[in-house]
Amino acid sequence: MSDPTQHLGLLILDLQDSLLKAIPDSDRLLKRCAFAVEAAASLQCSIAVTEQTPEKLGATSATVQALLPAQTPVFSKDSFSALASEGFNQWVRTNQIEHLLLIGVETSICIYQTAVQALSADIGVTILADCISERRAEDRQPVLQQLLSMDAHVLPSETIFYSLLGDATHPEFRGFNQLVTRYS
Repeated sequence: MSDPTQHLGLLILDLQDSLLKAIPDSDRLLKRCAFAVEAAASLQCSIAVTEQTPEKLGATSATVQALLPAQTPVFSKDSFSALASEGFNQWVRTNQIEHLLLIGVETSICIYQTAVQALSADIGVTILADCISERRAEDRQPVLQQLLSMDAHVLPSETIFYSLLGDATHPEFRGFNQLVTRYS
């Protein structure tokens, strides 16, 4: 049986404090993203981070940084799509990423453009619905509807990670349940 996480990458988009200040309920978002990062790390998924113009907007939130596995690549970007970041496509090739799990901000801009470019490059996309946000709540639904029509998937993080576990016999099942409880 093959490992379902083998060609899977978690991409954390632009969770920078300066951007999070404009996001309603950013504390909830950070908590859900922290859960996703810990879950992905426990299942040994490849993880990468992007930062939008970090020289102006600062680095990734310390809350998220503290949870990242050692050697997690951080890609600086001026474009809205992560795929246009220098070195990102090399990370995808090196890690043989065939499917990206997207978390972060902003749904209608960087999440959207990254998903569109990934799908165009034949990389599957799942957006973790509880791990994304935007300044304007009314932007979310039309953006997600469009991405669904393009064959992206939109599901809650627990749904995805329990699916990766498969069943209660997975060696990480007990630890994962503890993680779920801690973040509930």
